[in-house]
Amino acid sequence: MADQYLDSLWGRWENEALEPNKRMMAMVDFAWDGYLYSNPDSAIYYAQLLYDYAEEQNASVFMADALNLQGLAKEVLGDLNGALEYYDRCKHLYGQAGEKGGTAAVLVNIGSIYESQADYPRALKSYMKSLHIYEELDNQKGVANSYNNIGVLYQGQKEYDKALENFQKGLELFETLGEKRGIANAYQNIGIIHFDRKEYEQAIEFYDKSLALYNELDDKWGAAAALNNKGSVYEAQRSYPDALSSFDESLKLYQALSDKSGVSRTLQNIGNLHNSRGESKAAIPLCQQAYQLAKDVGGVREQRDACKCLYQAYKQGNDAAKALEFHEQLMVFEDSLEEVETFKALRQMEFRIRLVTDSLKREEEVLRVQMEHDEVLHRKERTKNISMAVGIILLILTSGLLLYSRSINKAKDQIESEKNRSEDLLLNILPAEIAEELKEKGSADARSFENVSILFTDFKSFTKASETLSAVELVDEINTCFEAFDRIVDKYGIEKIKTIGDSYMAAGGLPVPSGLSVQNTVKAGLEMQAYIINRKAELEAKGKPAFSMRIGIHTGPVVAGIVGKKKFQYDIWGDTVNTANRMESAGEVGKVNVSEATYQIVKDRFEFDYRGEIEAKGKGKVKMYFAREKKVVVSMVDGKPTIENT
Repeated sequence: MADQYLDSLWGRWENEALEPNKRMMAMVDFAWDGYLYSNPDSAIYYAQLLYDYAEEQNASVFMADALNLQGLAKEVLGDLNGALEYYDRCKHLYGQAGEKGGTAAVLVNIGSIYESQADYPRALKSYMKSLHIYEELDNQKGVANSYNNIGVLYQGQKEYDKALENFQKGLELFETLGEKRGIANAYQNIGIIHFDRKEYEQAIEFYDKSLALYNELDDKWGAAAALNNKGSVYEAQRSYPDALSSFDESLKLYQALSDKSGVSRTLQNIGNLHNSRGESKAAIPLCQQAYQLAKDVGGVREQRDACKCLYQAYKQGNDAAKALEFHEQLMVFEDSLEEVETFKALRQMEFRIRLVTDSLKREEEVLRVQMEHDEVLHRKERTKNISMAVGIILLILTSGLLLYSRSINKAKDQIESEKNRSEDLLLNILPAEIAEELKEKGSADARSFENVSILFTDFKSFTKASETLSAVELVDEINTCFEAFDRIVDKYGIEKIKTIGDSYMAAGGLPVPSGLSVQNTVKAGLEMQAYIINRKAELEAKGKPAFSMRIGIHTGPVVAGIVGKKKFQYDIWGDTVNTANRMESAGEVGKVNVSEATYQIVKDRFEFDYRGEIEAKGKGKVKMYFAREKKVVVSMVDGKPTIENT
């Protein structure tokens, strides 16, 4: 049936004998109903066809409609800045055409983007502009929708009283208009507030009301969302069969709609439900599907949640290696989102300060109006009344300004604290020099370095240990070792690059070259190896499994720079990196294996055991050496103690 409907719309679009407006209306419906949510890239393509044809017809309103469609599709794809560009162009065209209704509608979309970007003041401003236009047009449905949007904004800030006030205003208008979809949306939003407040019975009541209306309207997206929300309430109440039933119904609807994001979220919910019941085997395939779908749509938050689901499932199932794998991926997504959350927190503080400021301004205006009114009515007592009013103003302004000052100071302290926290986070991710360049320029250039020593470590007994340790114990042990390595590389002034599973990678000689970097890298490797040997002895004495480790070092040229946009990472490239990795894999447990290049630079500073030419994968036969600290011997020369290196 859906295919016949779309075929009919496409036929009208291709019918050149049809009136242009009817053809363009058909294309709007074709792109929106056929592709906007299921294949947004195609929606952008068809909207561009509409735009080009509308431009030929000098039909600016349909051109604006096409831009609005493209903005919505960009939003579905997660490209918020791209969506905002289309919406701004759309608003300009609607304005030129005097299409106030279209302007109000696109202002809602713009407000939604600002809200997603945590720019809450600008979001509220857009929603309020839209509200005023709808009021001017006496468009009660538009007014009601605006109240709903403003309520959602306040709800996101946990300003629940303000949110409910706006939802209630919208609901009353929708009920007056008999607008069932609007009523259903209002019920849904009110249910969410009750859920956030842990008022579960009221939440279920409103979700049921919204679900009944969505079903009546055959609105599958609305019904799927309501069912998902119901499932979350039942799960919070530990009513697992009811929760699973609601999630399953929601999943079927999202699958029928080909909504990958909705399917991914619902699969995660079902997977987490199984995890909470200790049913890890049932959870794993669901969370795996959710993760793959989240990767397909590129949602960072969805991928983070799916990794968390998989980590918990594998940890319960005592699959330590898999648990570690998804724990590491989870940390990557957590780091990526942490900066976003910090930014949102700062925006929330700014929003609340603005609310306080606006409240004070309203109080001042009320007093000003009251003063003027008193002056007209009581001219005989003018002096007395003005004095009293001024006293009241001074009292309230003093109190208000004191409150405002305290709010500002508190906000400044919080912002400064968050700024320091963000800078600390940046320094944890990037070298200090690169972080400073990034803050100053907004970018950091890739650079070539001629003499960098790359160090790789690898735990040989990792697989065996993972079979005897729980996931938590395994992660804790690796973390303990890597924290020790972090202290060692800091001690010798070399740069940690990254960890890859149970492997640790560091580099000496960047981002600031040093004449001692090769020597310090070898020293760091020897100290790391000594730490692991000692720790292994301690743990085995207690009857606990422990790691053994290989270390490889090679020195040569590399290119270093920042990769990633949402999550910065300082990384290095070049054949030197590959060769260092071969030094590690061709090494032996308890040893620090170095290449000929590294040996030639520091051969006088350490003792070395020449191993001969060893086969290295992809490199052929390569000269290798085991490094050792020089022994210190104290002997008597002319009756005086003398230190000799042997």
